[in-house]
Amino acid sequence: MGDGRTRFSRRGLLLGGAAAGAGAAGGALAHRWAAEPAPAPGVPALNGTLTVPFHGARQAGVETPPQAHGTFVALDLEPRTGPDGVRRLMRLLSDDAARMSRGEPALADTEPELAEVPARLTTTFGFGRGLVERVDAAAVPDWLRPLPDFDHDRLDPAWGEADLLLQVCADDPVTVSHAVRMMLKDTRSFARVRWTQTGFRRAHGSQAGGTTMRNLMGQVDGTVNPAPGTGDFDRLVWGGGGPGWMEGGTSLVLRRIATHLDAWDELDRPAREAVIGRRMDNGAPLTGTEEHDEADLEATDGSGLAVIADFAHIRRARTDDPDQRIFRRGYNYDHRDSGGQDAGLLFASYQADPLRQFVPLQRRLDELDLLNEWVTAVGSAVFAVPPGCEEGGYVGQALFGG
Repeated sequence: MGDGRTRFSRRGLLLGGAAAGAGAAGGALAHRWAAEPAPAPGVPALNGTLTVPFHGARQAGVETPPQAHGTFVALDLEPRTGPDGVRRLMRLLSDDAARMSRGEPALADTEPELAEVPARLTTTFGFGRGLVERVDAAAVPDWLRPLPDFDHDRLDPAWGEADLLLQVCADDPVTVSHAVRMMLKDTRSFARVRWTQTGFRRAHGSQAGGTTMRNLMGQVDGTVNPAPGTGDFDRLVWGGGGPGWMEGGTSLVLRRIATHLDAWDELDRPAREAVIGRRMDNGAPLTGTEEHDEADLEATDGSGLAVIADFAHIRRARTDDPDQRIFRRGYNYDHRDSGGQDAGLLFASYQADPLRQFVPLQRRLDELDLLNEWVTAVGSAVFAVPPGCEEGGYVGQALFGG
């Protein structure tokens, strides 16, 4: 940094047989059709039976309380897929997603038993620039393009922009896996998979509903988030930031953020808290006692130094512009192989306009956030999330003038 500001480093913060098969199959069938005991009065329904409606003015999976498991699948359209092909694809995908959200099998499902546990399954569709241009080049939102370059990014094109996104979330990983498989069957004649990213949160029932998630660095992640169902949320997320076919929709910025956990392990707790500006135990700002206490950015310690340093993540993420805010709904990821651990956060950010909301935030973080010493964005993609559809319709129908 050539502007005279103190340069902080990680080092400076270190403080210390056939017959048998037939018999098994027969036993399984007998078990399946055996009478189940009736639930005791007052016992809540199994979470696996819970459903989230697919149809509605807005797509599910944005303001839906986050499920425990999420898979993001990006696809590129085949060159031969024209506007009519995109329309047919979205009809197929919407129909199958609606069925599976109710715990019903997709039309071509050869393993319908796997669809019987919806576990709050949601499927959310996002359109990349290539898909919209394929249908109507004049209908592309101004913000539907790659984000500008940031100094700390080390982006791998393998995790980059794509034509179509499937965001599939549920509280049961088998449900997610099966739903993804069924919908990829729909896409075979129209598109090819570009990448798949799978993430997780705490298992359903492990914590009280509404508890802020923790990332793999141990931080409470997402404290300052607009609340779904409020006017503030509607303005920031559904407020309209594009052409007419996007009315009632939103945008998704998906960032794959690698976390350097071995290096993070070198920091003691006070250093970690200084980097973030929050206590590790309950997520309270260093100037408060509870997670949702307002951070006092003017507070100083006995030496006259700011309690929440200039480089602290929460200070860099703060804005005085109430319109420069986002709604985050992230998932952890953790993959291990002979080369070591690849872990981090699938940072899913929803906002009406990424250029007006997400980019200014990311520029502030890119400029001085000391957390950049331990995290690196390696993937980035922007998608338009169209409004929902009514029964008998399909997601994206307004793009086709229907």
